[in-house]
Amino acid sequence: MILPHTPTFTQLSAHAAVLAPYTSWADFLRSQAEAIIACDFLTVDLLDGTKAYILAVIEHATRRIHVLGATAHPTADWVTQQARNMLMDLENSADRVKFLIRDRDILYPPGFDQVLAHAGIETARSAVRAPRMNSIMERWIGGARRELLDRTLIWNLPHLRRILHEYETHHNGHRPHMTLAGAAPDKPLPSEVADLDAFRARRHDRVGGVIHEYRQAA
Repeated sequence: MILPHTPTFTQLSAHAAVLAPYTSWADFLRSQAEAIIACDFLTVDLLDGTKAYILAVIEHATRRIHVLGATAHPTADWVTQQARNMLMDLENSADRVKFLIRDRDILYPPGFDQVLAHAGIETARSAVRAPRMNSIMERWIGGARRELLDRTLIWNLPHLRRILHEYETHHNGHRPHMTLAGAAPDKPLPSEVADLDAFRARRHDRVGGVIHEYRQAA
């Protein structure tokens, strides 16, 4: 079945119904998670008076996050370049990705979807004022605000990019996820259960102590 260049959620739901007439949209997303990524913008007010725009992408199956970039001027050329950067970040995963979920923000130029289409990725746009249609991406944005952005005085764009890189590293390499049975996207759980009587943890701080990580002491 060939979908339009920028299918809506209604059209994709119909596509899911063809595959499984009694499957809900949520079940379809779960069953096709390996083929789905999602993206969104979030904004941050910096202490130098600048409003920064951050573009991030999340892989549904692994919950791996890619912070593509942050800028004060999200021009069409800049946003289109982030689509190219995203394909490079996905590396070997790009072959299995078939859909990208995003909202209808005017910041996305036609070139953004065209870059994805050339890579075989359909763009699925959510309905107006329906953030739950992109709930996995929205969940990451909420966590980033609560755990980092709302707790940090951010001076300027270089400072923002630096702490976002640390938060991305923390999210992918350390932060546990319920959907991954407590593992991190880039770090599966050990096969053996640790001896808690002999377990000793060491704390590692990120972003000047805003985020704490705990690892087994050597």
